[in-house]
Amino acid sequence: MKKHGLFVGLVTLDLIYLAQSPPQNNQKIVAADYTTTAGGPATNAAVTFSYLGNQATVLGVVGSHPMTQLIKGDLANYKVGIIDLAPTTQNAPPVSSIIVTQATGERAVISINAVKTQVTSESIPPKILQNVDIVLIDGHQMTVGNEIAQMAKAKNIPIVIDGGSWKNGFDKVLPFVDYAICSANFDPPNCHTEDEVFAYLSGFGISHIAITHGEKPMRYLEHGKAGVIDVPIVPVVDTLGAGDIFHGAFCHNILQKSFTTALEQAAHVASFSCQFFGTRHWMHPQQ
Repeated sequence: MKKHGLFVGLVTLDLIYLAQSPPQNNQKIVAADYTTTAGGPATNAAVTFSYLGNQATVLGVVGSHPMTQLIKGDLANYKVGIIDLAPTTQNAPPVSSIIVTQATGERAVISINAVKTQVTSESIPPKILQNVDIVLIDGHQMTVGNEIAQMAKAKNIPIVIDGGSWKNGFDKVLPFVDYAICSANFDPPNCHTEDEVFAYLSGFGISHIAITHGEKPMRYLEHGKAGVIDVPIVPVVDTLGAGDIFHGAFCHNILQKSFTTALEQAAHVASFSCQFFGTRHWMHPQQ
């Protein structure tokens, strides 16, 4: 039976270029390839969750600007539902321009995130959590994420946070979190080492914590027991969105497997995605 995930946070339009290198000042370069997709941590995680056989819904701001048709078309293509927190806004969606370096797969990103598209919890529709099996919060709509976290906790729905980077207000959400899956760039206040990050998150009662390091082994803490999980070594074409894909795969696996197995499986999916350009091509490698 399909599981239903609610993914709360950022919805962007991603313009992704494959090039020999990012441009220098006053330099023009020609891209070797180009793709346009919906983006944002919660959004890419939702696409992955849907692709793995589940039902995914993104809760975020999309609006009615002409550019949003590209976002809606991409998400419809991957069977991801949208609950729009500001359907009447005429503002352009946040746009991310990304240049992927051909030789290394490293990416350079410029974006505006959700800074200009914050909404209040009054925008949350009633019965939002009906039939929802898992919630992911990326912190880009913190007020809404906080409200959803409290609602989900009351219903015993597991809550995952995508701790890509520290965002103001995360401390209000953390008491409700079951799984904190963070990057090495997640730096809570007054935390200067990774051990301090683990201690900080544990202090909120979070029993399952993982910190990823790209292609290097990830560290985790499960009910106070520490461990390390290796990440598959693959030929890298593009690392863009690998963390988001990891989170979507984790949400899929944690509903049916142990914490460590879910981390391992998510690492396999994310590593596989790095062998393809963009955030979608890994799903149909034969094309």
